[in-house]
Amino acid sequence: MSEILIVDDERSMREFLEIFCQQDGWSTRSASGVREALKLFDDKEPKLVITDLKMKGPGGLELLKAIKKRNPAVEVIVVTAFATDATAMEAIKLGAYDYIQKPFQVEEIRVVMQRALERQRLLRENVTMRVELTGRYDFFGMVGRSPRIQEVYRLIEQVAPSKSTVVITGESGTGKELVARAIHFRSPRNKAPFVPIDCSSIPEALLESELFGHQRGAFTGANADRKGLFELAEGGTVFLDEIAEVPASVQVKLLRVLQERKVRRLGEGKDRPVDVRLVAATNRDLESEVAEGRFREDLFYRLNVIRIHLPPLRERLDDVPDLVRHFVAKLFAEAEGPPSMVLDEALDALRAYDFPGNVRELENLVERAVALGGGRPLGAELFVDHLKRRTAEVDLGDLILPEGGIELDSILAGVERKLIKQALVLSGGTKKDAAKLLGISFRSIRYRVLKLGME
Repeated sequence: MSEILIVDDERSMREFLEIFCQQDGWSTRSASGVREALKLFDDKEPKLVITDLKMKGPGGLELLKAIKKRNPAVEVIVVTAFATDATAMEAIKLGAYDYIQKPFQVEEIRVVMQRALERQRLLRENVTMRVELTGRYDFFGMVGRSPRIQEVYRLIEQVAPSKSTVVITGESGTGKELVARAIHFRSPRNKAPFVPIDCSSIPEALLESELFGHQRGAFTGANADRKGLFELAEGGTVFLDEIAEVPASVQVKLLRVLQERKVRRLGEGKDRPVDVRLVAATNRDLESEVAEGRFREDLFYRLNVIRIHLPPLRERLDDVPDLVRHFVAKLFAEAEGPPSMVLDEALDALRAYDFPGNVRELENLVERAVALGGGRPLGAELFVDHLKRRTAEVDLGDLILPEGGIELDSILAGVERKLIKQALVLSGGTKKDAAKLLGISFRSIRYRVLKLGME
């Protein structure tokens, strides 16, 4: 059942639209103003919004802009008392599906609503079709078919057409730059440059010049005028990786760029307009950075318009086989030779591993195995040494006993079960070899397997 959000400061109009929608089988919620509407929207996203243009306080245009920033795929119908009202035309330019003049016929609004919902359905099916045609296998370099990564693909499809700033979060090695590139190349800006910069790799003294440029003589060594990355990306996308590493002095100037869409080169006395979309990424918790005073709160809110979170590889281990085959094929394509076959035993061993280094660690591990394999099928033995070494690096320093206590036997049994399972996978199911990996006797592993009901 499609949900409709109705926004109007006239109670009689809200009630009329609610009754009409509910009679046609739609569920509804209503609000008397923009703030209340956005609170309801954030609580549960509707399929369609019907809003009056002119209300007490902020009006329908403000609501439309806020909704399109949150999710460009949500359709908005505006209601106006004047068919030639300039604001109605502006609403269409801002992304409203259509406008309806008061007073309106019931059948008129019914047809517009049905068309808006049908358009949304077709767009959704179009996204799904494109995804299914590629098997959700390779999406701008991102590989996987698990539900977690499919959700990332869908978000990219939804936000790419908009102009909104995007923040990509996730652990190191999850592929945040790939997401940024996908957003750029799925956007109307795809013919213009995509300019990435790793904010953590550039010294503070140089970062401002890299981003905003400088004039000749601005500092020692500035022998010529130089454009910054924002100017170089004109019409395209700037990707700021590790945005949390930007020093406070540069954060202020970055905020100004976002607010005014202008840059000022070092040593220059005038502003230069720039038309760029900003996509940022971080492996830190930005809210915590703000709370600790390391990141400006106003910059955080300017950046945090749309957020996409990349799950760690351990939360989508079903994607490991596809990723392994992708990396193997990529390596052999570069070498212009037929790819090696990957044995199931190798995939089983990899799926039993947590990958603290995420996709980047897996890619490096596959490259190492291919190099050592010499063209032969890739078996578990090519991965075992790395997996054994990392599994053995158990860090107990972060374990904290909660005030309410724990069930130690249960926790230890869980750890024991997990390690035995990994050892059996790495040894191809041979208990004798698994016992060696665990540093216990054959008799001991037989007892433990029986005790834990793993036989």
